[in-house]
Amino acid sequence: MDSYITAIGTAIPQHGFSQMQIASFMAEALQLDAPNRRKLQALYRLTRIDRRHSVLPDYGASPGEYTFFPNTPDLEPFPTVGARMERYRKDALPLAVAAVQDLYRTRHPSGFTHLITVSCTGMYAPGLDIDLIEALQLPTTVQRTAINFMGCYGAFNALKTADAFVRADPSARVLIVCLELCTIHFQKKPDDDHLLSNALFADGAAAVLVESEPHPEKPGPSFRLRTFFCDLLPEGKSDMGWIINDHGFEMTLTSEVPTVIRQGIGKTLSRLLERSGLAIEDITYYAMHPGGRKILEVIEQQLGIDPAENRFAYEVLRQYGNMSSATVLFVLKEIGNHLLREPGAGHILSCAFGPGLTLESMILEIVPAKPPVEKTAIKHLELGFRGLKD
Repeated sequence: MDSYITAIGTAIPQHGFSQMQIASFMAEALQLDAPNRRKLQALYRLTRIDRRHSVLPDYGASPGEYTFFPNTPDLEPFPTVGARMERYRKDALPLAVAAVQDLYRTRHPSGFTHLITVSCTGMYAPGLDIDLIEALQLPTTVQRTAINFMGCYGAFNALKTADAFVRADPSARVLIVCLELCTIHFQKKPDDDHLLSNALFADGAAAVLVESEPHPEKPGPSFRLRTFFCDLLPEGKSDMGWIINDHGFEMTLTSEVPTVIRQGIGKTLSRLLERSGLAIEDITYYAMHPGGRKILEVIEQQLGIDPAENRFAYEVLRQYGNMSSATVLFVLKEIGNHLLREPGAGHILSCAFGPGLTLESMILEIVPAKPPVEKTAIKHLELGFRGLKD
């Protein structure tokens, strides 16, 4: 029994800012002098991010107009974990519901049997899963699974879990919701790790439906979950991390991450392809997690592909930044939108990275949507007339 992604929905908060607006906020918050402001602006320009979104309006506000951070020159007293989790609880549910509503535009099944929630930027209990059941009016018998604190590769574990549910029970309909509010965890520290993470991360949500049939009659393709492969690169364990501290969740993201990925990505993807019985020539599209410009460039070098083949990841990075676990699902939706315009079959290779250093990868098979009956009949008539004419 196979499993298929039959619909993807996405949502972003209403507050959107240009990358240079956010750079100005950061320069003020860190109280940088003129030379360091210029360095920060250069870093932000190099990210290839145009715009990011946040549940907080503060990143586009002038000092003195903040609603979450204190209106003091040094932002003190800096928000505590409690204040940040209160904001998470307030803003997580509406954004998650918006992603599911976007999914409904593609496919609205009669009911879900399982709900998987994914997040590394907040938690509470009763949690987002129960809030979603109430908000979406789902049956109270829906089986719930929470995947927390795994970072950017969390969606892969959700998809693997959904795949197992569907293979065990072909009647299962699994709803996955990845919800990340990365921007509530801004850290007021001038070291390189925090400067880099503050330049990349954003808020967003994605919802995915996984079922045992592709439903080719719906608009757009379905994606068969064909193969998964995971590996660890322990030498990069200290280069990417995510800990809870007194003033929020703190990200460690060193400049060595692309180097570590370069050392392991080729072997990981070779084993993924071997397990699938495919070669790199069989891959039609790439859905790479856009963890940052340098990471995407390293992947291209190791796979021997050009940036145009990786364009969907760059487009998501440009429009939204890095939304942690939700981001790769935005990339898959971009590919699905492309296939609506230019239908076709083939395979998608996807991967993401996180603390450990973890490499998650998968291959999806594209199942094209079935053309409407009317168009199919007209096409057959046209072919018949041509045959008579010949």
